[in-house]
Amino acid sequence: MQPRKFIYQTNTFIEMQKKLPLIILGIFAVAATYSQQRDTTKTIDLKEIVIFDNLFLNGIERMPDIKENVIYAGKKTEVILLNKINADLSTNNTRQVFAKVPGISIWENDGSGIQAGVAARGLSPNRSWEFNVRQNGYDISSEAFGYPETYYTPPMEALGKIEVIRGAASLQYGPQFGGLLNYQIKKGNQNKPITFETIQTLGSYGLFNTYNAIGGTYKKFNYYGFLHHRNADGWRSNSRYSIFTGYISANYQLTKKIKIGVEYTSMNYKSQQPGGLTDTQYTLNHRQSFRERNWFEAPFNVGSFTFKYDISPSVNLQIKSFYTLAERNSVGYTKAMNVPDSINPVTLAYGERQVDRDRYKNYGAEVRLSVKYKLWGKQSAIAGGIRGYSGSTIRNQLGTGTTGHNFDLTLTKPQYGRSLEFGTINGAAFAENIFQIGKRLKVVPGIRFEYIENERKGYINITQAAQANSDKRVSTILLYGIGSEFMVTEKTNFYGNYSLAYRPVTFSEFTPSATTEIIDPNLKDASGFNADFGYRGTVKSYLSFDVGVFYLHYNNRIGSITQNGALFKTNIGTSVSKGIESYIELDLVKMITDNSKVGTFSIFASNAFIDAKYVKWNNPAIANDPLKSIENKRVENAPQYIHRFGATYYLKEFSLTFQLNDVGNVFTDATNTEAPNAAGTSGKLAGYQVMDASFSYKFLKRYTVKGGVNNITDAKYATRRAGGYPGPGILPGNGRTFFVSVGAEF
Repeated sequence: MQPRKFIYQTNTFIEMQKKLPLIILGIFAVAATYSQQRDTTKTIDLKEIVIFDNLFLNGIERMPDIKENVIYAGKKTEVILLNKINADLSTNNTRQVFAKVPGISIWENDGSGIQAGVAARGLSPNRSWEFNVRQNGYDISSEAFGYPETYYTPPMEALGKIEVIRGAASLQYGPQFGGLLNYQIKKGNQNKPITFETIQTLGSYGLFNTYNAIGGTYKKFNYYGFLHHRNADGWRSNSRYSIFTGYISANYQLTKKIKIGVEYTSMNYKSQQPGGLTDTQYTLNHRQSFRERNWFEAPFNVGSFTFKYDISPSVNLQIKSFYTLAERNSVGYTKAMNVPDSINPVTLAYGERQVDRDRYKNYGAEVRLSVKYKLWGKQSAIAGGIRGYSGSTIRNQLGTGTTGHNFDLTLTKPQYGRSLEFGTINGAAFAENIFQIGKRLKVVPGIRFEYIENERKGYINITQAAQANSDKRVSTILLYGIGSEFMVTEKTNFYGNYSLAYRPVTFSEFTPSATTEIIDPNLKDASGFNADFGYRGTVKSYLSFDVGVFYLHYNNRIGSITQNGALFKTNIGTSVSKGIESYIELDLVKMITDNSKVGTFSIFASNAFIDAKYVKWNNPAIANDPLKSIENKRVENAPQYIHRFGATYYLKEFSLTFQLNDVGNVFTDATNTEAPNAAGTSGKLAGYQVMDASFSYKFLKRYTVKGGVNNITDAKYATRRAGGYPGPGILPGNGRTFFVSVGAEF
């Protein structure tokens, strides 16, 4: 089967590339750098905030007690500093970027880096949907509650930081079990009116990546914008892709106390989906593909407007509004991998492909207020706010498409086999308070009230097309929690937190996939809580650590069991995830001396031991069937351990990093089926070890060369099985690849 010509429909993005530089240079009418007004009283509390905001060792720091009117004290937080790590940013290599965040589970089925799939504590990494995913503090998922999958991930070259807050983020950001994942894009240089950055990357299998950014500060204006493009043939057969991303931001200091800002991001990509493999196919050749006619596209447009008002040195107000206009489009032959996509011997042509199309339109706003005040002679603070959100999803599936090979959403029959319209109304009110007790102890109680209204209209199959088919669900949720910190030394503390969490049934869980899944019509919302306790901090300049334990209780968990050779999705029961998360980094040279001419050498260990099991089976239909019981079975897609080890050597402007990823095996259904089925959609996946190496060298102050080898030993591994797109079947991780980047800043 010969590959067909690869055609991209990119006129829209060519025009975008022409216009964005003019926009970046010409229309910025908004904002200089935000000058925070702080209370000038020198207290122990403010001193602690400054210390923890600036302590980091080779790429990791912690959130301060309060930032942007949000309280982080008493929570488990990690902030990844992208300019402090060696990683393959050209392909958004998440296992390298998140290496020092313990317990992050990653799906590595797509070497393009277009979509990041990460999770923690035994949760599913599917497009990071258990996290509240944001960019610069505002929503970027397809739909916050009904379809929280994130099809857009910003290019890592554009990021200054990635903020990760575990489940305790549910009170300030939303009820998600996973917590917060916030991508922070760089800002314009504060000291120059204009700066320019360019990074050009070449790599294996036709990889070409270009990132170009401009930014600066002129009087009261601060601005930043970038254009990004990446394309490659892909490591597997039939896995070509092309992605375009453009971004602009502008901030304007209206007065000493008022600042406004606007942002806009446009992204689109088209990727060829090589499909999954049966286990036999995977064993014979995991690079092969039996789907050359499958394509995926996701145009995304997101924007925000921010208003900040320092009412006084102790009172701060922020209003952030945002929107998303996006699509998710696919066309392909979607039957199981043991059913070949082949030429019909009678018609001498391929069969018709399936067309699925989603359209998302979301609007929202959050108002946040923080107030610092004196209580018992100590400075305390309260932070809270309100949220309003409206989301709309139009979902058309099972359309009859063309018999061709290229990306083509044309229908050969006028009506979709399934047509649904979903709507979400969400309102929330929330508050947390830091109580300073004595010099060392902080106690942080909090509460959140959530209103979620979901409505569905349309038809599930073509026979219902003429019938009224609607459903409406209303949920009111009260969440609460409490956290605390105790300062052991000036730079170390104990922390602990308990917070409730909630997860409504998503749109996709209400409807069967395009292929092999069967959906329980009586799905219920999930609820539970997160708890953690740990000890973290730094010792002088050579040791950084965060060691803790966690407990996640998840009621009415939605998952899959195998019935009659097919996956059945239902509320399979209650699960409990508990374990240890630890990060330790030691600079061996700095431990001996602060002044070394031989450079520095640091080693790190990021370890997680995860015991994620079902403790209750609550489906009465098969509760008495011992062959289908899931009590004491492991949670699907939850490895028992995730270990990442690394070492970095620095000498002047040169650095070299080696990293080892060691991840345990996983089951892909709740009944812990060992042997794979014929379609490759269920069965155990073996654990794996992957090694990477990367370097960076800066010369003449403004030029940088970076490079590396991903999967040095060319290990054969897989992190997931899929029941639908981008499978179905087992999805291999990438083999050995190389990259070299050349960058400059002016």
